[in-house]
Amino acid sequence: MKVTDFKTMVVHNEPPFIGGRYLLFLELHTDEGITGLGERITGGAYSQNLADLKTQIGLIEEMVRNFVIGENPLNIERTWDRMYASRHDFRHPSLYATPVISAIDMALWDIAGKAANQPIYNLLGGKYHETLRAYAYMPGGAFQENPEAAGEVAAQLLEEGNTTCKIDPFPPSYPIPRDIPLWEIERAAKIFESIRNAVGNNLEVGIGTHGQLTTYSAIRVADYLEPYHPFWFEEPVPPENIDEMARVAAHTSIPIATGERLVTKYEFAQLLEKRAAQIIQLDVGQCGGITEAKKIAAIAEAHYAVIAPHMYCGPIAAASAVQIDTCSPNFMIQEANMGPLHRTIFKEPIVFENGQIIPPTGPGLGIEFDEDVLKSHLVE
Repeated sequence: MKVTDFKTMVVHNEPPFIGGRYLLFLELHTDEGITGLGERITGGAYSQNLADLKTQIGLIEEMVRNFVIGENPLNIERTWDRMYASRHDFRHPSLYATPVISAIDMALWDIAGKAANQPIYNLLGGKYHETLRAYAYMPGGAFQENPEAAGEVAAQLLEEGNTTCKIDPFPPSYPIPRDIPLWEIERAAKIFESIRNAVGNNLEVGIGTHGQLTTYSAIRVADYLEPYHPFWFEEPVPPENIDEMARVAAHTSIPIATGERLVTKYEFAQLLEKRAAQIIQLDVGQCGGITEAKKIAAIAEAHYAVIAPHMYCGPIAAASAVQIDTCSPNFMIQEANMGPLHRTIFKEPIVFENGQIIPPTGPGLGIEFDEDVLKSHLVE
């Protein structure tokens, strides 16, 4: 079997634009009629202006032509290494190249699964989890001005079957990193107090901060919020400096979570070796694809760390994360930021309901476009 052709597709997302205003999909075609799907996640970086996607489309086309066309799609490890190492400028991991590698890798695994008539997770060790615990951000933002409202929202989430949610008690502000004044920390504590008064310890609540705190502010915040036992403290400081994140981890009992902006096994290995985090939020669409995500999960497992993959992407990258979750023994929970298009673009969509995601059973990624929905959202 050989890869013979490919196609990129720009898809207009639906409000509230989970994963970006525009999504960028990839199809790889083989001489045996099997097609593989991948996605170059766009998030907020490349998706607001359609013209900004041209550089990413160009990079996909260049890499597919140079490293994939004419190759056996089942030689996934060899293709991954060639894409990553053959170009001097790509040898150092970056969020410029690895999302494109990730998109190609997803599509190759989709082909492999379809060729074997098995879900990808069956090719990576089998189904370890029958269902996948999942979470999303606590909806609404009224509790920023009225912390007492957080308890009502938490009670509703619990009633709907959720066991976990995440809040950002310190709305992103610049410059980053920044100091958090005591009044903001106190407001965050009131939000947690309201949640605990409403639902007790029946709902886990993670703290998201988007890496916007200074080291000493992060330590101060952690000390103030420890009595409420947050599920995790996510990116307490900018992720570039692992040593400073490790310093925060050494000063608090709240588990540190990070990883959505890290790439390849090499960066994650340093993160774990320096004891900077124990909840690993790898992003399958950015870290290097399914191939690399499985290796990162294994490295985390060797450090008794768990994975809680990041998800702010389109539906193909989301489906890829689900495949990794299903076969990873140290999977803990999946972020589930899914918009309206996630529910309609596939014939059998992957959905987040009652705090759970059910892994698909179809071959490959287990997804197939609803062609009418796809065509109605394609951007010329």
